[in-house]
Amino acid sequence: MSTLAVETHPLAQSVEFTDDDLIVSLVDGRKITVPLVWFPRLSEAAKNQLENYEILGDGEGIHWPEIDEDLSVAGLLRGND
Repeated sequence: MSTLAVETHPLAQSVEFTDDDLIVSLVDGRKITVPLVWFPRLSEAAKNQLENYEILGDGEGIHWPEIDEDLSVAGLLRGND
């Protein structure tokens, strides 16, 4: 029987939003969902500002240039970034 290995160095593939949540899809198929209120700059940003993001490096982080916000995938998984 084979098992699916979980990525030990998680990488972001894409980002989406609901009215209340930030959802980060990882390259290994997992999704991280966190409340936008955890990140005041994101929760106060306009929709077009939220949609203007850049994946950093190979997917280690996410950057929003218009609001000068950076999040790491590892920190999101730990719940402290």
